[in-house]
Amino acid sequence: MTEKKAIVYVDMDHVLCDYAAGFVSHKAKYPALAFPQSKPGLYENLDPIPDAIESYTWLHEHPKLDVYILTAPSIKNPHSYAEKRIWVEKYLGMAVVENLIISPHKHLNKGDYLIDDMPSGQGQNNFEGQLILFGSEEFPDWSSVTRYFKCKIES
Repeated sequence: MTEKKAIVYVDMDHVLCDYAAGFVSHKAKYPALAFPQSKPGLYENLDPIPDAIESYTWLHEHPKLDVYILTAPSIKNPHSYAEKRIWVEKYLGMAVVENLIISPHKHLNKGDYLIDDMPSGQGQNNFEGQLILFGSEEFPDWSSVTRYFKCKIES
């Protein structure tokens, strides 16, 4: 009998991608716009958060985990859908593109873990599994998240 894999969802903005730095850079290009994220180019040009690529890859390749990217779109930028997909292919490859979910309703996805930087706003507070609050005191960075999963699934 095959052991059931734990389902893990990982947010993109502020978790895999450095949205804050990207926003500042994009705002400098479009200083007159109230919503510079409405202009194409922001999402596909974000830099990865330190250790995000290596940690995501470790999670994705772990035989006890079924890992997906679960990210909300920007309602101010319809290009965000395509740009987020382009970013995933660029940094994580086509195998991960197949596991990309773009939805502003994160609680509709069934799973065991959600790694997100926000406790609410897109259904995180109603997610049925455990919310791992990235950037919190308990999970300030990817090293702490990876350590947590190593303890949880490899013990």
